[in-house]
Amino acid sequence: MAEGTQSAEQSKQPFLATVNPVARVLGLFLLTTPLLISIDWVSAVVALVCTLFLVPLSGLGFRRFLGRSLPLLIAAPISGISMALYGNPEGKEYFSFLLAHVTDNSISLAIAIMLRVLAIGTPVIVLTANIDPTDLGNGLAQVLKLPSRFVLATVASLRLVGLFISDWQALTRARRARGLGDHGAIRRTISQVFALLVFALRRGTKLATAMEARGFGAPIKRTWWHTSTLAARDYVTMAACLAIAVAAIGISVWAGEFRFLGVA
Repeated sequence: MAEGTQSAEQSKQPFLATVNPVARVLGLFLLTTPLLISIDWVSAVVALVCTLFLVPLSGLGFRRFLGRSLPLLIAAPISGISMALYGNPEGKEYFSFLLAHVTDNSISLAIAIMLRVLAIGTPVIVLTANIDPTDLGNGLAQVLKLPSRFVLATVASLRLVGLFISDWQALTRARRARGLGDHGAIRRTISQVFALLVFALRRGTKLATAMEARGFGAPIKRTWWHTSTLAARDYVTMAACLAIAVAAIGISVWAGEFRFLGVA
């Protein structure tokens, strides 16, 4: 009866929500690592488009996905501009100032880098969406056989991420309630980041002391409440991630755009 109820609950969840967190992390590694060996726009576009098709399987709505992608949309142009100015100067030169040279090659590298940032960052958002820290800890300990001390520290740190988000929202509301949040967005952000850093240091110190006092750092063999294993859907997910990476690199080589570490 319990197994039937669990199967019914899994059928109502998005596909990636039923995949073992360890398989999702390994799939992320298999997908993104091959993309680092080439800096070209073809492989980045192929990987990005394929990853976007996985968004509905993650359970992220369009607004949530777009909100989580905002840092990528900011980082991509910044990385592209720096590459356009200081990339390897080859071909026709359009602009130069001191060490900055904008050429055909630097522009192509800039476009490739911007797409590469999106192609590597988007799978992180999709594959890590709604990962439960406890399930991840069970997988790290039972599937990957990692030390319990490392696993417990990882679970604790992931749980603190949610608290930091709540702290940030609370700081924003508090500043607005006091009439301090309507002007000076840059100054407000810097002050809130500093306050959040103070909160993080205090909470981290207290948590480390409490965990050590309760014996979480003891070198003993531990048992785990839930069993974590890899099922067929987990292997399918990892195989799909590897297939996306192989297809992206393969199409890039076929199109003649493959550039090992940006070298033509």
